[in-house]
Amino acid sequence: MLNYNIRGENIEVTPAIREHVEKKIGKLDRYFNETPDANVHVNLKVYPDKNTKVEVTIPMPHLVLRAEERHTDMYAAIDLILDKLERQIRKHKTRVNRKMREKGSPKEFFAAQEDLNHVSPNGAAAVEVEDENESEVVRTKQFNLKPMDSEEAILQMDLLGHSFFVFTDAETNATNIVYKRRDGKYGLIETN
Repeated sequence: MLNYNIRGENIEVTPAIREHVEKKIGKLDRYFNETPDANVHVNLKVYPDKNTKVEVTIPMPHLVLRAEERHTDMYAAIDLILDKLERQIRKHKTRVNRKMREKGSPKEFFAAQEDLNHVSPNGAAAVEVEDENESEVVRTKQFNLKPMDSEEAILQMDLLGHSFFVFTDAETNATNIVYKRRDGKYGLIETN
């Protein structure tokens, strides 16, 4: 069963909005033979320029479904979120099915298919397949991490035109990452 936690920022979550979210996200139930007990975290935000942002996170035992959409119409954003979450589920099912085929254990393969198959309204099961090469590594780079501070790492990242940069912190000697956020500001990921 899906439990909804819907929060609004600069917007009141009306019964109509709540009903639309639950109706749309509830359609994900059809991807599971047994409905998982999962909490659906939905954040709705309205910006001063009247654009909206919808974020949905569904933590599950072996998978976290998360999608975010910006749109001028909140209802349209919710509809687009559903499409993104469905793609994530199909992609995950494809990976699991591929791993089961590679293991070569028919018993495990068919058990996994039973759990992950899409069940159509008439009860027939169908495996949905996406492009298997989507998550293939196509290039590998090796480089030495130069000790520096986060400000120098941001400068290096901007010079290279990348959206992130891995470096060794000069003070702690830990491997850290700086990245450019969607809002144009910078973030820092520190490792232990």
